[in-house]
Amino acid sequence: MTEQLLSEPTGTDEPVATRPQTGDEYLESLRDGREVWFRGERVEDVTTHPAFRNSTRMIARLYDALHDETRNQKLVVPTDTGNGGMTHAFFKAPYTVEDLQAGADACAEWARQTYGFMGRTPDYKAGFLSTLGSNTEYYSPFQDNARRWYKEGQEKVLYFNHAIVNPPVDRNKAMEQVKDVYMHVEKETDAGLHVSGAKVVATGSVLCQYNFIGNYSPTPIKTKEFSAMFAVPMATPGVKLISRPSYEYAAGRTGSPFDNPLSSRLDENDSVFIFDNVFVPWENVFCYDPDKASEFYMGSGFIWRGLLQGCIRYAVKLDFLCGVLLKSLEMTGTRDFRGVQTRIGELITYRHLFWSLVTAMVQGATKWSDGTYVPNVEACTVYRIMGGQVYPRIRDIFQKDIASALIYTNSSAQDWGVEELRPYLDKYVRGSNGFSAEERVKVLKLAWDAIGTDFGSRHELYERNYAGNHEQVQVDAYLGATAAGRVDEFVSFVDQCMSEYDTDGWTVPDLIDPRSGL
Repeated sequence: MTEQLLSEPTGTDEPVATRPQTGDEYLESLRDGREVWFRGERVEDVTTHPAFRNSTRMIARLYDALHDETRNQKLVVPTDTGNGGMTHAFFKAPYTVEDLQAGADACAEWARQTYGFMGRTPDYKAGFLSTLGSNTEYYSPFQDNARRWYKEGQEKVLYFNHAIVNPPVDRNKAMEQVKDVYMHVEKETDAGLHVSGAKVVATGSVLCQYNFIGNYSPTPIKTKEFSAMFAVPMATPGVKLISRPSYEYAAGRTGSPFDNPLSSRLDENDSVFIFDNVFVPWENVFCYDPDKASEFYMGSGFIWRGLLQGCIRYAVKLDFLCGVLLKSLEMTGTRDFRGVQTRIGELITYRHLFWSLVTAMVQGATKWSDGTYVPNVEACTVYRIMGGQVYPRIRDIFQKDIASALIYTNSSAQDWGVEELRPYLDKYVRGSNGFSAEERVKVLKLAWDAIGTDFGSRHELYERNYAGNHEQVQVDAYLGATAAGRVDEFVSFVDQCMSEYDTDGWTVPDLIDPRSGL
């Protein structure tokens, strides 16, 4: 990638970008010397390492789609930065419902290219980047930083990720007592901040260009040293990623695309994100205030746009899973069983639910204090809770109705080329309804990779915890309804009913007390 396209924002004298980065430019940007560790070794190049290479190429597809006139009609819109270029629609602050709809359509187009299995694609953090341009004054005294990153992020369609959760260590203690682990500011200078500590789970950070570092915790931040929120380029000295096991690596070592069609290319790697005395210049800081940091996700407006992108991606994923279930049941010959059809209908209903929530989020959007349209908060809340509750049920349907067929397959694509084995496979592993053994196994291995492998199991954990811990999201629903006056409305509605009677009978004139007719 050219230095101009991915150079860190440096001020108004820098030449403006006239277009987003391409797939090749994105891949080149990852060859930046970032410190990634996997299986005891430092990764030299994530774009060629077997643990990450195909996942990086799936992201590159997204960037290439922005430049493909046969595919980008629902993806790109003119920028609002004055550079005369185009951008992914979700990177642009939405000042009308139509703007918000355009962003939602663009998110759906990208999600379909990863079949809904990549949740931390660049448009996810665009929900935050767009607030930098519309809610700029919120970031005072760092509003100039916000304005610059908004322009830079939109024009180049930068790939930001985030790491916002403290490690699951000593959570029964105050932050100050876990300073040896939690990320915090060690030193403040005229040039910037020096930070150390860790964040989790840094989903997709191996694949991204920049990371937004912040906090998500029900516990208020009490001291300034834990309140810094900032952008960090992934090649910054002292930034270290220790990768979890790579499903892409395992798929390449023990299988093939035929055996692991999803995990071999859609593994959004999670990592332990470590800061070892990392220097953060002031121009990359967005917040350094305990009170603002404690209410950042509600106050900035990011969370609602982030949830819209998440719900769209989830709905696309259910489109895909509906198709996988239907094809699998056709292979087993059980698709027409009445009991099975009830659960097909259940899965399709879940699909309808989340697409309906997307519609409600956009069409029921409300104007916010910064002049933009915010996705409908109540619909966002439903997705935030139901997404985690529904996904385990979806896996349950797959396991019960496809049943042993999920594992009644041969070990490897290599078996099909063995002359001695092929006749047995063709006879005993054949599909129902006239489908061949190879066709059947191809479908069922796809189903198993989606819901049964390490990759598939991780996706249940991911969806369960996507929007925050399972208790806090429900507490937030209650607190949000209270703040919006809904709780008072509910109670008042009951009071209205109870006001129409007492121990002496009806208290309203239009109803007849039963005792009067005796």
